[in-house]
Amino acid sequence: MRIFMQRLLEDVHALQAMLDDDLFERGAARIGAEQELFLVDDAHRPASAAMAVLEEVDDPHFTTELARFNLEINLDPVDLFPDGLSRLERQLVSLLAKARGAAEQVGVRVLLTGILPTLEKADLSLDNMTPVPRYFALNEAARQLRGRDFRFHIKGQDELTLKHQSVMLEACNTSFQVHFQVDAPRFARLYNLAQVASSPVLAAAANSPLLFGNRLWHETRIALFQQAVDTRAVHDHRRRQRPRVSFGDRWLDDSVLEIFREDISRFRLLLSDRLEHDGPLKVLARGELPELEALRLHNGTVYRWNRPCFGVHDGIAHLRIENRILPSGPTVIDEIANGAFWLGLIKGLEQEVGDIRQHLSFATARENFLAAARLGPKAQLHWLGDRVVPVTELVAQELVPLARAGLETLGIQPQDRDRYLDVIEQRMDTGRTGSQWLLDSMVGMGKGGNRSESLGHLAAATRIRQEEGHPVHTWPLARWREVRGWERHYRSVGTFMTTDLFTVQEDEVIDLVANMMDWQKIRHVPVEDAEHRLVGLITHRTLMRVLVRHQMDQPEPVAVRDVMQKQLITVDPDTPTLEAITLMREKRISCLPVVEGDKLVGIVTERDFMELSAQLLEEFLGRDGGVEEPNEDPISDEGAERGSAGSP
Repeated sequence: MRIFMQRLLEDVHALQAMLDDDLFERGAARIGAEQELFLVDDAHRPASAAMAVLEEVDDPHFTTELARFNLEINLDPVDLFPDGLSRLERQLVSLLAKARGAAEQVGVRVLLTGILPTLEKADLSLDNMTPVPRYFALNEAARQLRGRDFRFHIKGQDELTLKHQSVMLEACNTSFQVHFQVDAPRFARLYNLAQVASSPVLAAAANSPLLFGNRLWHETRIALFQQAVDTRAVHDHRRRQRPRVSFGDRWLDDSVLEIFREDISRFRLLLSDRLEHDGPLKVLARGELPELEALRLHNGTVYRWNRPCFGVHDGIAHLRIENRILPSGPTVIDEIANGAFWLGLIKGLEQEVGDIRQHLSFATARENFLAAARLGPKAQLHWLGDRVVPVTELVAQELVPLARAGLETLGIQPQDRDRYLDVIEQRMDTGRTGSQWLLDSMVGMGKGGNRSESLGHLAAATRIRQEEGHPVHTWPLARWREVRGWERHYRSVGTFMTTDLFTVQEDEVIDLVANMMDWQKIRHVPVEDAEHRLVGLITHRTLMRVLVRHQMDQPEPVAVRDVMQKQLITVDPDTPTLEAITLMREKRISCLPVVEGDKLVGIVTERDFMELSAQLLEEFLGRDGGVEEPNEDPISDEGAERGSAGSP
């Protein structure tokens, strides 16, 4: 590790020498991109098939990601003038078609979305980590630095609090990362403008509002990714530490070196590698360009939302700004439009304001970024001229025209400028980002079925519309039972158990249980301790016996602990549904508490199974009776009626 750190420091000195000697390419307007994606099965649940798909596709543009259910496509860099954006789109469409073909050969499908709605915590075990040593080394190093489990807390419309044992929650996120090559002398100014542009672009591009069924931020990836790789240990509240994922702390003043020096000073090495070749200063002395491998490796473990990148292309060194804020999906044209908006806005702002440091504080820019992530198109941003402006108004009236001018400066042909920026403009006119479509679809489907089924419908409807290729602002909302295969979402207990539980503790009075059952129309009340460990159960039948004795004998108030059932039969969320049904029938019980370890996480009751049986019969008899019309898509079911699944 010490040898690697020495090489890392040498790389920084070599980079300084290269900047001083003006060894970087100038005048090139070039972009590239990375497309991350999910692999899903027929139920639109994550499919751990990345290695099989890679083998089938056999193309160097494709590579692994952290999880077995993710892949990444690296697009070739292209010159922007005059049709670079449309060429990027054509290549991405072609490579995605190749990915879909390979995926179908191994029995899975491709889905572009910021966070897959059907993901469950159980999908994020180390068993699903891609079998590449670097990923396991990264996880172990992060755990050692943190010194405890990873803890997450995100609050939006709903609130999510959980802990996890690895960095695998990072795999919930997929993005569309745009790389913009810039001249080294202008890097600081353009990087600052890229930071400012990020907020309105993120608000307009949001596509990740759901995590484990919870409605959180419009772009939940921002909060989740920061916490997923946060290596900070518990420390005194007076000490300020920056996370490895951040927007930054200040404007750049002079050069890219400010970022690299700060990140090396702040963040310990997570990964190192054996570097066999000569040091970078020796390479420079020979008149050659060093690869700066140590610097690039360390930079790859510090996740600024706009990240500086060094590279050598065709024997010429260059600098890039990597935009990491954009989510994957909803469609290719939406993604290219988001990238075009960001690029055009950077150039437009450069022409209009020049040095952004004279017009906006960094604290305001960072506040805008968080507001955009939380609220998407509903955010209000603090903008130039000391104004607070709604995002939809700011983007449509000021920033889209500014981005058009910026793209014109970059030499983008008029038809491409109009094609992509019209998508942004119409998205703001309708207010329908990818996130808003998902949230509106959830509301539109109501409470027709269990959470897993609803999320499966969202993922399936997303894929179908995505493959049609029309931008998200034109999409009709997802409909209940729009696709066949909904019954797959009932294969395990965890997919339809009730998780919104009414519970009591041992020392409470039984009269509270009686009133809860009456008020909430339930027949089973779990008993848990202060740590949410299951310790007992009160059923409606038990309650009736107690109340009869209570009326006859008129004793003192009865404590829950004195009458609760203590010898309980439980299942875990992964228990197959048929196994749970058999267990309840054989043991002649009316409910099964669901636990993870000793913690109560849900409950299933005989009523749940009755309603599930009714839905399956309705589906089976309706299909066999010729009620439903066939659809061209083999999994679609346009004519199905809305179903329902109740609580216990």
